[in-house]
Amino acid sequence: MVKRTLYFGNPAYLHLNNGQLVVRLPEVEGQDDLDLQFKREARASMPIEDLGLVVLDHRQITLTQGLMEALLENNVALVHCNSRRMPLGMMLNLEGHSLQAARFRHQIEASKPLKKMLWQQVVMAKLTNQAFLLQQQGRPDEPLLHWAKQVSSGDAGNHEARGAAHYWKHLFGPEFGFLRDRNGLPPNGMLNYGYAILRALVARSLVGSGLLPTLGIFHSNQYNAYALADDVMEPYRPFVDGLVVEWLAIKGVQEEFSTEAKAHLLRLPELDVAIDGQRSPLMVAVQRTTASLAKCFEGEIRKLLLPAWVP
Repeated sequence: MVKRTLYFGNPAYLHLNNGQLVVRLPEVEGQDDLDLQFKREARASMPIEDLGLVVLDHRQITLTQGLMEALLENNVALVHCNSRRMPLGMMLNLEGHSLQAARFRHQIEASKPLKKMLWQQVVMAKLTNQAFLLQQQGRPDEPLLHWAKQVSSGDAGNHEARGAAHYWKHLFGPEFGFLRDRNGLPPNGMLNYGYAILRALVARSLVGSGLLPTLGIFHSNQYNAYALADDVMEPYRPFVDGLVVEWLAIKGVQEEFSTEAKAHLLRLPELDVAIDGQRSPLMVAVQRTTASLAKCFEGEIRKLLLPAWVP
């Protein structure tokens, strides 16, 4: 089952009632000239158990403590945006799995050869997915497919970086002159937003699989609280890129990052991907990836379940 993603971009009061997230809109309730029935319809509720991600994108949003407790108990990721309406941080459950202590131990004790082997698989999948997206756009994908086959343990040849240089040069077309830079010109903002949503989805699934999002297999910056999430999300990044490519084809490059553009990116959890030979919503695929990672740390299997484009 695909958990729902909720986005709140206006003033709202969110509270808990009978296992439901209840939404009240103060700006509607405060207008005396509105029809009473309309005011009632402006309220909405949904079961907590159906939610996976909640994005809070306005400074005048109020959540009750009871609601936050219920969301976290159900492993719902709460994403908070800053004054520029971009994701700033998130809240996650600290007890996401019944065998969490044992899985923490296996993760911490994972050997360097195992981590290098896992990173090799991650890079190969990322390059292959990047190549497929380029192929869809009629762009040169051959170097990426070649490098994907050349990736060694730990990616000693740094094929991920070589692939990135080729990928970003061609994804939007040479005439576009795109430079991937977090603080750069559009559509960098869209990419940043999409990756932040993806990061939240992956971190949520890691916690649900009993793993520490902080302890990575490749990323290891001491200031990065989600290093493992950044590792696992790499093969999923091209699916975000694909949504941005779709948006540019419809709307073109826009200086303003609109709510409509955000809604387009928030389709990410529902995208169909292929994993382990089966068609699956991306959110479910992420859960299968993190579950397979936990089994790799435990020594049960040696191959991650990673996403691919639907044939």
